[in-house]
Amino acid sequence: MKVRQLFLLSIMLLASCTAAPTATSQPEDQPTSTPEAIETKSAIVATEESAPTPRPTLAPDEWMTLPIVPEVTDTAREIYARGQELGRDPTHFSKVGDCQTNTGFYLVDFDNEGAYSLGEYAYLQETIDYYEGSFSRTSLAMRDGYNVAAILTPLRADPKQCEKNENPIACEFRLHNPSIAIISLETNFNGRPADDYGKYMRQIIEYSIEQGVVPILATKGDNLEGDHSINAEIAEIAVEYDIPLWNLWAALQPLPNQGHETVLNDGFHLSFSRNFFDKPKNMLSGWPWRNLTALQALDSVRRGLQKQ
Repeated sequence: MKVRQLFLLSIMLLASCTAAPTATSQPEDQPTSTPEAIETKSAIVATEESAPTPRPTLAPDEWMTLPIVPEVTDTAREIYARGQELGRDPTHFSKVGDCQTNTGFYLVDFDNEGAYSLGEYAYLQETIDYYEGSFSRTSLAMRDGYNVAAILTPLRADPKQCEKNENPIACEFRLHNPSIAIISLETNFNGRPADDYGKYMRQIIEYSIEQGVVPILATKGDNLEGDHSINAEIAEIAVEYDIPLWNLWAALQPLPNQGHETVLNDGFHLSFSRNFFDKPKNMLSGWPWRNLTALQALDSVRRGLQKQ
């Protein structure tokens, strides 16, 4: 298939992955029957015991300079050790996310020989082999239209595979039994502020910690909110809970159009090329860098956890 055809295919497949709706004027505490309100009421609240001690906050815009690839912290090792006691599979990871995660462009190629080339990053093959099967797995915690509230909402879980009153992330953790979760939720819900995003993301993180699953939290590539407040909140949460942060935003900045495609030119959809990291032309696009840096983050965390 020619490159142009592949690009058009990428646009068609991602067309349903739209930017977050604009904010409504309805007060948050006003009774409502909207899906957002149902998700809010249904979201689980993690126990206080699972919340680590708060840590120092970041300076304004400090998140922009944080490393793209995280290093493992002692806290992450403690979470992993707890997971091993609970019987978590060290060779499984789960994807948690929205339409930019629920796509064949994200990590799937690493389960298909010949669909990628590592070039100078050949050391990553060990991690690809270690997590074989997880890259192409259709996680029950990812779906088009998911956001931070939906991940915690039983009404949004797959009714065919999930138990009654089980939310998507609990269902995925039960069925796939991962030791690591790569969490990349780029679209906020209903255009609400970063504080709302953070409220639900903290519940996701606390639930993961409680379950002995090490969260790798990703910044998003876009700035649809206009002030980078969501990425600042994501980085703040990673520092607060002392968990690995994959700074995707920083990886995309040197690329043409910051790694976003120019047909829709919406500042949200990444530019597409196949995952051949030894081809300079491919590495001008956003998707190869998202996949490469996700794999590097997973590799760094795996190696760090195994040094215990």
